[in-house]
Amino acid sequence: MQSSTIKTWWGEFTKEELKKFSLLAGIFCFTIGVYWLLRPIKDGVFNAYVGAEWIPYAKWVSLAVVIPLIIVYSKLVDAFPRQRVFYALSVVFAIISLALALCMLHPELGIHKTLPQLGHPNILGRMIGWICYVFVEAFGSIMVALFWAFAADTTTPDAAKRGYAVIAFGAQTGGVLGPLLVATQAERLGVPTLLISASIAILGIAGMVWFFMRVTPKDQLAGYQAAGAHSKPREKTSFLSDMKLFVSQPYLLGIFAVISLFEIIVTIFDFYLKYYASLEITGANAYTAYMGTFGVYTNVVAWICVLLGVNNIGRKLGLSVALVIMPIIVGIASLVLASASTLTIAFWIMVCCKGLNYALNQPSKEQLYIPTTPETKYKVKAFMEMFGSRGSKAVGSGINALKRFMTTDSFIFFSTVASLGMVGVWLYAALYLAKTHKKAVAEKQVVC
Repeated sequence: MQSSTIKTWWGEFTKEELKKFSLLAGIFCFTIGVYWLLRPIKDGVFNAYVGAEWIPYAKWVSLAVVIPLIIVYSKLVDAFPRQRVFYALSVVFAIISLALALCMLHPELGIHKTLPQLGHPNILGRMIGWICYVFVEAFGSIMVALFWAFAADTTTPDAAKRGYAVIAFGAQTGGVLGPLLVATQAERLGVPTLLISASIAILGIAGMVWFFMRVTPKDQLAGYQAAGAHSKPREKTSFLSDMKLFVSQPYLLGIFAVISLFEIIVTIFDFYLKYYASLEITGANAYTAYMGTFGVYTNVVAWICVLLGVNNIGRKLGLSVALVIMPIIVGIASLVLASASTLTIAFWIMVCCKGLNYALNQPSKEQLYIPTTPETKYKVKAFMEMFGSRGSKAVGSGINALKRFMTTDSFIFFSTVASLGMVGVWLYAALYLAKTHKKAVAEKQVVC
């Protein structure tokens, strides 16, 4: 029998459902754990090799890299079963992580050759910083998008209301453990050793997906079925046709708005956090450890939110309520940062916004993909989340770059007004999405 705690927090599960979502939570725990292990490493390595003031440009480079990655990803999900895409990408990312670690141990290109505030004197050494930054951004975009598409494709709307909260719990557990390792061990073990550990852990993701496919009953791998969907075979589509579908569907544009507007606003917060930290903390290992501490606090907030049942808001009060809470919180955070722009304020604003996003906004947003076609889940979704996330960060970085041409007070006023305007659009999109999702599920239809 299920414990009363599980029923209270997440709802009533069948035995097989609980087993399935526990395994999915384990896979996502590993995926997010590795990402949050790599994320502070990315910041520490880039700050050491290149310099924090170049972060806006790094986000623009990431955007340029995303476009060919989307095309390759689309080809992979067309040509191979979903679990094989997990296996292949895990191996590729593991090899890249190991290669970066070896480069950082090189006698001439190693991280020990970097100088505070000056980066690496060798242009090849500086390239390691750029490659590491883009690698981690790509891992976070592709592997997270692939997991959620995989989950949506094997989950019904009713089961998602219960099971996605379990997955979120697993994600936040990994989100605490990954940066905790960095925060406590970066200065003792060093960045290269942590990258080697990440390489091994990435291969573990593939192993867990293999185990999930082997032990999960076929009836638990069946996802949302719209009326008449069984009679329509899955068609292979081109990248251009996927993009045409995206721009022609208000529902997908609405999801894109929810993704991108959050990222634009938080990128403005994020730049100040990392820039001010670079002025106060010297040394790649120390800076990496500090960003690891940030990751720990962020995911502890999200983990506590999950424990307290914050992500049950959607199940109990409806998806519309769950979707509109986040823009309201971000709007309030913008006003707080405008009134007191310091490293400490930026740190805690980022912790709260990121933590609540992972615990509440992400599970709610992912439910929006359930009444969509497989092509939308795997390919258009990947475009929106990879390009939307990277593109939004590039836009946010463009706003940050304007600070060079403004006084501090003028920039604070400009960024606050822009953020509040984006919050208004975000609220409108959230309400539209919740209404459309509810209607599609009630009528057992796909939106697009």
